[in-house]
Amino acid sequence: MTAQARSAYRALLREIPRRNLNSQTTTPLHNRIRAVFRTTEESESGAIRAQEAAQMAAYARAQRSYAELVDRYNPGSWLDEEERIRLTARRVGMELPVLGGKS
Repeated sequence: MTAQARSAYRALLREIPRRNLNSQTTTPLHNRIRAVFRTTEESESGAIRAQEAAQMAAYARAQRSYAELVDRYNPGSWLDEEERIRLTARRVGMELPVLGGKS
């Protein structure tokens, strides 16, 4: 495996999330990527696969960044209505009064 292919392989594996925290268990996608890189010869198709892997890693990195930015700048997508209203009021400099039922 060339240095370029090895670098693309590692970048791709870093970007694909693991299924759980146990580092010994790998996902089927991890196993498939490993199998593809193991069978690839040191030929032109190997260089092409390394380029494709680098592109896939860049795409996965961009998607992860996009998800982080959506969570950061659009937090209302995962909040309930009361929390969304409270945060909107804080954004414009207001604090909502504490209601009698809550402490």
